[in-house]
Amino acid sequence: MKQLSGKEMARLVEQHGWSLLRVNGSHHIYGCVGSIVRLSIPIHSNRPLKTGLLRHLLKQAGLTEADL
Repeated sequence: MKQLSGKEMARLVEQHGWSLLRVNGSHHIYGCVGSIVRLSIPIHSNRPLKTGLLRHLLKQAGLTEADL
């Protein structure tokens, strides 16, 4: 699986219709119209997200590895 930083993941979900709702510390909270799901993406400079967290965020956002 390709590694993404929090910034890159945030950019990816924004391209797929998610919008930034609020920022709580270093976590950016995203929501999508018509969905109750909230994505909490940690933005810690350019450190890559761990594989398990990345898979979880992709699944919640309705994205696949091919979308990376």
